Amino acid sequence: MKMQEVRTIAKSLGINSFGKTKADLIREIQRKEGNFDCFGTADGYCDQEECIFRSTCLTEKKKQA
Repeated sequence: MKMQEVRTIAKSLGINSFGKTKADLIREIQRKEGNFDCFGTADGYCDQEECIFRSTCLTEKKKQA
């Protein structure tokens, strides 16, 4: 997911995205939606099936390894 898409989601939730990293912004969105703020911390498995960032999170984590 591109940063612009993340900013659009944040804006729709009333979250200011200025000066935040992509990961920090996504974690804030996760908290606002009532989810765990765990973006980028999964170690090959994620049980948060309803999170809209789940596939992005797992993909980006693989890139870091």
